[in-house]
Amino acid sequence: MESHPAVLIYDAECPACRAAADWVRRNAVVPDAFEYLPCRSEKTRSRFPAIAEAACLRAVHLILPDGAILAGEQALPEIVRRTRRYRWAAVLFRLPGAGIVSRLLYRAFAERRHRISRLFPPG
Repeated sequence: MESHPAVLIYDAECPACRAAADWVRRNAVVPDAFEYLPCRSEKTRSRFPAIAEAACLRAVHLILPDGAILAGEQALPEIVRRTRRYRWAAVLFRLPGAGIVSRLLYRAFAERRHRISRLFPPG
């Protein structure tokens, strides 16, 4: 694992997004594999000014230790690769057509996340 954590930027005001970030936290291969930053925080804006708030609210962003920025479905393989139980699933993203399928599924979820969030308990 890298010496610096990957930074996961997510919409902390969205219950589905918080649940996803909590899932990542619970399943990370090591406790400090990720740093978690809310999209609308001052810390996020000051450290990552290249990530516009509007873009951040449309998709999760993952900043790798080398500075590469992955958004939405592009972040998923790297997130999964950094988990204990699910890292094997990262290879699924390399299958033919996986990029198209993950893009469609991610966008469908992202567009409906506030409606989906109603399924999560408040808090």
